[in-house]
Amino acid sequence: LFAAGMATKGYKPFCAIYSTFLQRAFDQIVHDVCLQNLNVVFCMDRGGLSGEDGPTHHGLFDISYLRCIPNMVHLDASNEDELADMLFTALHHDGPIAIRYPRGTGPGVALKAKPALMDIGKAEVVKHGTQAVILGLGALLPMALEVAKELEAKGFSVAVINPRSVKPLDGDTISFFARSADVVVTMEDHVLAGGFGSAVLEELANRGLQTPVVRIGWPDAFIEHGKPDALRVKYGISVAATVEKTLPYLKQAKAATKAEAKVVA
Repeated sequence: LFAAGMATKGYKPFCAIYSTFLQRAFDQIVHDVCLQNLNVVFCMDRGGLSGEDGPTHHGLFDISYLRCIPNMVHLDASNEDELADMLFTALHHDGPIAIRYPRGTGPGVALKAKPALMDIGKAEVVKHGTQAVILGLGALLPMALEVAKELEAKGFSVAVINPRSVKPLDGDTISFFARSADVVVTMEDHVLAGGFGSAVLEELANRGLQTPVVRIGWPDAFIEHGKPDALRVKYGISVAATVEKTLPYLKQAKAATKAEAKVVA
């Protein structure tokens, strides 16, 4: 309420808050900020698994409860430098915007001398490939790159995309790769229900694309206390689990291609 009041007076308030605590203010976000399209920036710490803080502090629901609200922009940073760019961009954005980042230290990316304005709603193509496209959202981008490395070692061509923006979604880039790929993989530190993978499925369906989608994320459950790495392995948010779920689609497509080649011959 304080942030909304400041915004109506011409200020651009930054609200630094845990993702899990922001959900308590859902009605205020809808009614007092987004309905009026006010210039409020929500900086959501602990976006994703919060480890030993436990189920009350895991920020696993913010994509679901924010992307449904009109006027809201939702960004997810993959490293420190990108987070700085997102904060800088938020200063120049008209309307409400939420920026999500995980608990703990980042991957150690060096910061530019001056942050740059981002093109909101535009994904970054990290590497090109044709048979699979992996969308590694936020903190899971490094894991997406590891998955790509494993699949390439098995002889498959893999693209990796850093989505950066959950809302608006870069549907053009995602659909461009999905049209030629045998499988799309979404990876998010968030529940699967209503999350980033759901947004991708909606986008592909709206465009009439039927490319299979493998979604990696948290199940429909409250996640217990524990070491983040151990919990991710337990719930299948790992390189090994992602490769295991993706390979059948690639092998099936490869077998179909060989069968078609024999028929033509």
